[in-house]
Amino acid sequence: MTALQQAVQSSFGVDGPLARAAAGFVARDGQTRLAQAVAHTIEQGGQLVAEAATGVGKTFAYLVPALLSGERVLLSTATKTLQDQLFGRDLPLLTRALGVPVRTALLKGRSSYLCLHRLEFANESAAMSAPHLRQALSKVERWSKITRTGDLAELPGLDESSPVIPLVTSTRENCLGADCPQFRACHVNLARREAMAADVVVINHHLFFADLAIRESGMAELLPTVRVVVFDEAHSLNETGIQFLGQQLATGQLLDFARDLLGAGLQQARGLCDWTQLASGVEMAARQLRMAAGPVRGASRLRWTGAAPDGVEPGEWQASLERLHAALQDAAAALDTVSELAPDFVRLHERALLLAARVQRFAAPCDVALVRWADVSQSLRLVESPLDIADAVRTRLLAAPDAEGRPRAWVFVSATLGDDERLRWFTEPCGLQQAEVLRIGSPFDYARQAALYVPTHIVRPNDPAHSADVARLAGDAAARLGGRTMVLTTTLRALRSIGEALSARFPAASGIEVLVQGQLPKRVLMDRFRAGNAGGRPGCVLVASASFWEGVDMPGEALQLVVIDKLPFPPPGDPLVEARCRRLEAEGRSAFADYSVPEAAVALKQGAGRLIRRETDTGLLVICDTRLVQMGYGRRLLAALPPMRRLAAAAEFEAALQALAEATPKD
Repeated sequence: MTALQQAVQSSFGVDGPLARAAAGFVARDGQTRLAQAVAHTIEQGGQLVAEAATGVGKTFAYLVPALLSGERVLLSTATKTLQDQLFGRDLPLLTRALGVPVRTALLKGRSSYLCLHRLEFANESAAMSAPHLRQALSKVERWSKITRTGDLAELPGLDESSPVIPLVTSTRENCLGADCPQFRACHVNLARREAMAADVVVINHHLFFADLAIRESGMAELLPTVRVVVFDEAHSLNETGIQFLGQQLATGQLLDFARDLLGAGLQQARGLCDWTQLASGVEMAARQLRMAAGPVRGASRLRWTGAAPDGVEPGEWQASLERLHAALQDAAAALDTVSELAPDFVRLHERALLLAARVQRFAAPCDVALVRWADVSQSLRLVESPLDIADAVRTRLLAAPDAEGRPRAWVFVSATLGDDERLRWFTEPCGLQQAEVLRIGSPFDYARQAALYVPTHIVRPNDPAHSADVARLAGDAAARLGGRTMVLTTTLRALRSIGEALSARFPAASGIEVLVQGQLPKRVLMDRFRAGNAGGRPGCVLVASASFWEGVDMPGEALQLVVIDKLPFPPPGDPLVEARCRRLEAEGRSAFADYSVPEAAVALKQGAGRLIRRETDTGLLVICDTRLVQMGYGRRLLAALPPMRRLAAAAEFEAALQALAEATPKD
């Protein structure tokens, strides 16, 4: 055993520093095994893919060897919330416990930091005519005078979807870089400088791939000097990566450009060009392109294999793209005449040319190796994407040694990475087939703590009455438990239908509060649900979809029933799903067995993982899809779930509900 492995082993011992420093720490064999595997990868280099089920303690398992190794380390996680947790809670606790003099830094993307230069002009925006936006901007201005980091997460009460945020933050397109008059005081610049001087840098997957794709300062400077890279919540890497390795053009980008063009022109070059007409031309062309995509049909993703997306008239579509290209070219020509007046005009000129080039790209046929589609809602987003990140990982990450020529150590960790021994659901699209694979089961006693029920009396998932049946079952159970219920849906239509049915069943005076995704910010919904019925409040039923299937931690008695409406197969009409299936079929493989079933297995594991979060948790999982017990592939999906005891009949489910209700203390 090497010195690092010995240090790791002693750290996780019953009398080790973690047991002394972390309240409630319990030595777990699986956690120590994972930590030793991470230590071995750090020392030898190479790639480790580790699936560590809920309860293993994966965060400490990778942080301890990383901190003890003495290497410079890059930690990437899925969300900014998890970044803040790593940087603000886990790293300080472990550095104190282990006694290691490690300098840490937190680095987010530009949109997370206040831009002092754009703040100066935000009041001039036409959007600021709304009183509530002026109030929010005043709050930002007061905070700007006292903040050290400029991280907007520090500003309480500012919703992450606030329209003020784009006015006071920068993007890669509008950042002036070293030409900015506020460059020396720039919060993004200061955060990057701190990261360059740190031993451990905490980033997120979006930032990693954004900087990898554009090779700008930041990751392009950090990565060559870092030998150890750890991706936590690695299951989201592929879907995050393809967003940045392809091309996108959105009406939101175009409208932002038009707004910035008008603002800079009127403030710094009034009278030299007709800025109002130029901005209006871009804005009108962007809106005409959106109109050419057809009426609003909710949020839909249109297949795009020919000259225009499916269902869109090709002639009008191409004409709209040509009008948009001409409007951007006119803006670029005008900006070129005033580019010497201010750095803002130089950057705006570059943005105009970049947007014009993207319009031309989407007007031309799609490369056969890529897939193209249009996301249509109130706005429009054109996307051209690779099918996965495998080629980029193999050629741009794994092949490159560190600055001293040593092999890098790459560690990929998550609670859900596949449903087979080689974790092919994750390793294949990420180009990691040669990686060492480690699977560690949960230490939870699922047979005692939880039970699974598949109601066979419920109608089939394609029946129009299915959502009503799910709402009825969830409502009956929630009434018995006094709330404590989460309903996870596979579609937004089911979300609305079940949410409306449960809201009607439990009015305000019922003693149960129904929370529906979309009604409030996610953070507010989660805080309210976690509070449960403490302090005389009503218990909660949360109806949610999409992002609530993963990354939601509701330990304790606030959540004791998870209801999943259908098996979460990927949507068959999605262009990206179709392209991936076609590729598998061309290789002589089964798209259903090798793509659809593994996708459903991973999503099902993630949804089921919301139920049991601690050794003391108890609860019930209900999957309202009879295919799970009637179809052959159901056995594979059942095997992917935690080993809960099975409830075969409605009477057993009723008895289990009653036992939970009786065991739960009333507040």
